[in-house]
Amino acid sequence: MSPRIDAHQHFWKLARGDYRWLRPELAPLYRDFGPQDLAPLRARHGIDGSVLVQAADSIAETEFMLALAAEDATILGVVGWVDFEAPDAPDTLARLARNPKLVGVRPMLQDIPDVRWMLRDKLAPAFRALVELNLAFDALVQPPHLPHLVRLVERWPDLRVVVDHGAKPVISAGLRWPARAAWSADLRALAAHPRLCCKLSGLVTEASPDWSDADLAPFAHELVEIFTPQRTMWGSDWPVVDLAGGYSRWYESAHALFAGLHAGERRALFGATAAEFYGLSWTPPA
Repeated sequence: MSPRIDAHQHFWKLARGDYRWLRPELAPLYRDFGPQDLAPLRARHGIDGSVLVQAADSIAETEFMLALAAEDATILGVVGWVDFEAPDAPDTLARLARNPKLVGVRPMLQDIPDVRWMLRDKLAPAFRALVELNLAFDALVQPPHLPHLVRLVERWPDLRVVVDHGAKPVISAGLRWPARAAWSADLRALAAHPRLCCKLSGLVTEASPDWSDADLAPFAHELVEIFTPQRTMWGSDWPVVDLAGGYSRWYESAHALFAGLHAGERRALFGATAAEFYGLSWTPPA
């Protein structure tokens, strides 16, 4: 029996004050979100557990998420944040990794102006520590980052990497998106590295507000064709997905798009890949 896992979701508490991107204009998101808010959605769709991913660039938020995970067994793993440029980054990673719920880290690459930032020499100690601690690197990238991510995985072949949100293709432009061919070619170069996976998440917020399954299909199908279901993991990107239709609509769309996969492939895409990649511990219900 394989678990059904949401490989990418967030919780936040506005009073903590370190979510710099969260503004009142983002009305559907500008409130607290916690495990009690996600529980009904998990129950409705039979989700056994989730991976909780950072939403603020602070150690304090990572510790906040680990504290939530200690209280809620359905949080199967936490992807936190550390300052990769800090001299004590390896020590910080080692300290946080003593908590078995920490399964990876994610610098907010999409918010860093320099798309080559990940290749800076001063980050080498942090990347070396990730390899030594067997922590995953969640790559929050956009298409311009991809050639540099290719170089990163060539430089660190033992680093376990997952590309968040399919690298955020501009689905709203459809097949006329000028950079689509480059996006596809770069992802295929990344897929040549067997320790790299991809998240089928965050696509709906890159689509038009009135998106349909047909709008998502060329991009979603190409991602799974490139990486295979055994290296692709579905994630809700909740509550951010509430900006573009919500959890249930995206969940149902993803299942409709991949109804043609055989049962083993669906189990991989909707849970088993995430469990294996992140090394998640899960106990089947009685």
